Amino acid sequence: MSIEPLMEKWQGKVLEVKIGALKEQGGTRSASLSLGGQSCLPFLRQEGAMPNPPVIAFEVWDSVPADWPEALAREFSDVFGDPAAWAQKCVQSYGARAICLKMQAAHPDCGNAGLDAEAKVLAKVLKAVSVPLIVKGCGDDDKDNALLPVLSEAAKGERLLIGSAVQDNYKTLTAAVMADGHALIAESPIDVNIAKQLNILITDMGLSADRIMIDPTIGAMGYGLEYAYSIMERCRLSALSGDKMLALPFIGFVGQETWRVKEVQGSEQEFPGFGASKERGIAWEAVTAAALLQAGCDLLVMRDPKAIAQTQKYINQLTACL
Repeated sequence: MSIEPLMEKWQGKVLEVKIGALKEQGGTRSASLSLGGQSCLPFLRQEGAMPNPPVIAFEVWDSVPADWPEALAREFSDVFGDPAAWAQKCVQSYGARAICLKMQAAHPDCGNAGLDAEAKVLAKVLKAVSVPLIVKGCGDDDKDNALLPVLSEAAKGERLLIGSAVQDNYKTLTAAVMADGHALIAESPIDVNIAKQLNILITDMGLSADRIMIDPTIGAMGYGLEYAYSIMERCRLSALSGDKMLALPFIGFVGQETWRVKEVQGSEQEFPGFGASKERGIAWEAVTAAALLQAGCDLLVMRDPKAIAQTQKYINQLTACL
């Protein structure tokens, strides 16, 4: 007697967010990306549709990273200080489909670069590569509140993904993104209720929900990954059950979280049982990414090319039958 597998039938669907505007759409990108759109849990195609496989973006900084371990930094040390060349290397040497430009130099403790200078950096990167761009602020709320609207206007019509809007600091950025035709990252501190409330606040201002991605604030393996996974899973289950304010794609900053943990930053002498430092960091980033893919992450922002290659291979294997 054959046994039929139990299938879930979902009433909801994750919205599809598009980033990158083509020439005919008023931008200069050579391709656009569609993120989300699924009506099933991650990779369970037999229960619904998963039209858009997850995408990996390479992380690029506007300045020389001060805290990247040598094992990671050597991959891009020849282009540090030149974000346009760095982005080109990611695209030309590693086939990057998207670039995430972090405006770290604008932080008051990291150079306090001016708004006009940062807008020029963005313009150079947009000219250097034609893939879709994610632009991330420096992490200082006051500076980002001034900087991100300037960057939004400087790239008007390109349909960037800009972040981040947080619960206490979302109005100015939301208005700028809405006016300039971009999409928005809504960041919440590993909390389902705050994520939903922030999305409600942003859409109440008039930004369409299909121009918002959720950053649930992930953790790396061993540093809150299982908690982040459970929050993402709860959000996705709510979305598929019909909650429209949680039915948005996820973005996860994998490289940022992975390469700052002490086991990755530390030497082989400090952690003799963890293997060579280079292989350790690659494995840590790839394993973190793999877990987040299973939690439903639609856009991964990563750093190491080898970890990215391993993760892309995993995505290809998971989507081969889709």
